[in-house]
Amino acid sequence: IVSEYDIILVQEVRDTDLSAVQKLMDQLNSVSPHPYSFLVSKPLGQSTYKEQYLFIYRLDMVSVLESYYYDNSGAVFSREPFIAKVSSPYTQVEEFVLVPLHANPNNAVAEIDALYDVYTDVISQWATSDVLFLGDFNAACSYVPSSAWSAIRLRALEACEWLIPDSADTTVTLTNCAYDRIVACGSALTSAVEPSSATVNNFQEIFQLQYKDALAVSDHFPVEVTLKAR
Repeated sequence: IVSEYDIILVQEVRDTDLSAVQKLMDQLNSVSPHPYSFLVSKPLGQSTYKEQYLFIYRLDMVSVLESYYYDNSGAVFSREPFIAKVSSPYTQVEEFVLVPLHANPNNAVAEIDALYDVYTDVISQWATSDVLFLGDFNAACSYVPSSAWSAIRLRALEACEWLIPDSADTTVTLTNCAYDRIVACGSALTSAVEPSSATVNNFQEIFQLQYKDALAVSDHFPVEVTLKAR
């Protein structure tokens, strides 16, 4: 699954010594004809339970230029975004920013709304509005009911396109919820999205896995999007 992508965000990583990450990278690089590297955050969380954001990317396709942690002094986020600016010589939009979020399901509405503040922060930090928000926002079902969307500023922003629809099912389990999202913001980035390319990677169907075997991979399906080549 990982080798299908030029860059992929992995969430719920709990690997402070990076032994599991290194094992994954070794396996990936042993089977892929293309070299992969990674960028990982420090353990993030408001309690003793912490998670890391992990970006894995193809070295021949993507370069990581800069990264920073969003200032979470207001403790809005359970795990503050670890923000990365990347570039690729092969996409129409040469540089763009990745903002990952794994929202606390019990605070999902407030965290998703606060991504608006992250967006304005990225614009002031790096003078770019081309930002891709991605991750498990828990943005559906009981965590974000349809009545809550009107209070979420990023949803109403004309500069942004929500590429994974509310009707999607990103869960391997029997629930039908669009928890995982990709949101493209900024004129250069939104115009560089390949039309109809945003989708859910249902690896259970693709590999014809039994339910228990699919769950052993993940309880969420990856969501994906393709950017236009230049």
